[in-house]
Amino acid sequence: MLKLTEINRRLGDFALKDINLEVSEGQYYVLLGRSGSGKTQLLELIAGLEHPDSGTIFFDNLDITRQRIQDRKIGIVFQDYAVFPHMTVFGNIAYPLKARKEDKKSINAKVEKAAADMNIKHLLGRNTEKLSGGELQRVALARTLITSPRLLLLDEPLSSLDTSLKDDLKRLLRNLNKAGQTIIHVTHDYADAISLAKRVGVIHNGRIIQEGSIGEVFNNPSNRFVARYAGIRNFFKVEISGENGMNTGVTFNNVRFKLNGESHGKEGLLLIKSDSISLTREMPHEKELNAFKGMIMEIIPSEFGMEVTVNAGDLFYINIQTSVFEELRLVEGEEVWMSIPSKAIVVLNGNV
Repeated sequence: MLKLTEINRRLGDFALKDINLEVSEGQYYVLLGRSGSGKTQLLELIAGLEHPDSGTIFFDNLDITRQRIQDRKIGIVFQDYAVFPHMTVFGNIAYPLKARKEDKKSINAKVEKAAADMNIKHLLGRNTEKLSGGELQRVALARTLITSPRLLLLDEPLSSLDTSLKDDLKRLLRNLNKAGQTIIHVTHDYADAISLAKRVGVIHNGRIIQEGSIGEVFNNPSNRFVARYAGIRNFFKVEISGENGMNTGVTFNNVRFKLNGESHGKEGLLLIKSDSISLTREMPHEKELNAFKGMIMEIIPSEFGMEVTVNAGDLFYINIQTSVFEELRLVEGEEVWMSIPSKAIVVLNGNV
């Protein structure tokens, strides 16, 4: 459906560089990146608000790189909603149809349906200045969707909403996608990405640095930046040596990891998810496990239960379920054994 090839665009000191991107019909694609990473600028290129310095944008195999925004079958909802404060909700939703000079009967019918789909039919006569953030977002969505865009672009649609409004809008967006709407959703929020995306691209400093399904990207991050987005806190720079089909990674503090049998080069960065580490009071004896004895430095509540920080030469951050924590009755200052399966360790070549 949408294909970007070798897109480059300089904006002052910032540049989008060598962007390649494909979005299939019916897909929910999330472009994930921090503020200033270039995600909104890329959305504007797709919409036709700006044009690239080089590269090509294809839509249904047609080159639309220089096509006018009004000729593209693409709709965009901006982060600030961009509703007209001097108009009613009805006037805002009807605006693009009036610009097309559609007849009044058709406009009324389409606005009624769009408002009903967004659950804001009761607001049609209100002025937009009196609406909540969630209501404004729905007005902006209705106004964009009333033109039946083939592709819907969303710029941080959830960023200014509280938790309950976020959940409501997420359900609405999922339902839109299930009904066949193709969506590209820009966000800085990892939680939004994993709860909505069928496919995700991580953008950093104007480049898409990793792309794939949620599982492909966040279970197998290709670099430290993506790993941090995935919530991985256990990073260890190691020197790697191999013998008899077994590789060993050694940290600066002489913590030694058994790695799988693949070749990894002479140095690398080890990533270990916090929920891949088990804690026991007895030494584990399974050969395939990395076992380290350490001291509990800190125990704090976390989103997943409890986070336990253990010093075993290097600091390890371990997430355990509350029920497991209560069963073990761990306390700060005591010694415990950590066990980590070799297959749970992701090795990135070099210092990435």
